[in-house]
Amino acid sequence: MTEPRTGTVIWPMQSWPEAGDLWRRAEELGFDTAWVYDHTAWRGATPWYDAYTTLAAAAATTSRIRLGTLVTSPNFRHPVPTAHAARTIDHISGGRLTLGIGSGGTSRTSDGGILGGPEWTPRERAERFTEWVDLLDRLLRGGETTVEGAHYSAREVNMGPGCVQRPRVPFLIAATGARGMRLAARQGAGWVTTANGPGAGDPFELVRVQGERLDEACAAEGRDPAGLRRVLLTGFTGEPWLESAQAFADLAGRYAGIGITDIAVHWPRPGTDWDADTKVFEAVAPAARR
Repeated sequence: MTEPRTGTVIWPMQSWPEAGDLWRRAEELGFDTAWVYDHTAWRGATPWYDAYTTLAAAAATTSRIRLGTLVTSPNFRHPVPTAHAARTIDHISGGRLTLGIGSGGTSRTSDGGILGGPEWTPRERAERFTEWVDLLDRLLRGGETTVEGAHYSAREVNMGPGCVQRPRVPFLIAATGARGMRLAARQGAGWVTTANGPGAGDPFELVRVQGERLDEACAAEGRDPAGLRRVLLTGFTGEPWLESAQAFADLAGRYAGIGITDIAVHWPRPGTDWDADTKVFEAVAPAARR
């Protein structure tokens, strides 16, 4: 059993250059990855800065740490400009970008329905998610792309030589249902879960069952499940991840036992459910545990 890699989610709520200090600090602390939420807002929080421009700036101000979104969604992004932004950040970072991608939420306090129009049904949301990911995959592989989809199209889009990373920037697919799991198995370098959801009980048991479903999806797609990263985004279940360094180690070890390869903890945010002792947060960083 290998110890999970540890990353942190940096809230896009500080303007530059203060935000730049956080990204550099994440690298100094030895975190393997640093993530940003991709919304126009989140639960009504303000200020809230754009994820992709933030990642471009973070890529230019760091040198080692992997950077990415947890997660991008079709709610307000089209695959064509998203691909151009992602390819650009991949080049700025020297190949350190990973894209977490999800189907998107429904709350307008984040970005659900923010572009107007009729509400998407669950079926349409799932169809859009699959089509969005498949088109983004084609675009990021380089060359010229023309696709006429049911929801997203691209006409003679020239992405040139593509990404630094080959065949493209890696995707981490956030999914809980059978269709999303199949998409993760087919297009993902990994899968993302929050161990939470409607009617969720014990988070550990939920992740264990989800992992089994992911294995089944891999079998259906002819994919070796051992090749997928399995990312747990913490902070949504009440588990004491940042109560102490020992609590973190105990939980990380327990989840590693059911296949979790990556843990993401939130940068402490005072006055919210994601508040934590900064000293504990720094103590769970990889540099402090070496």
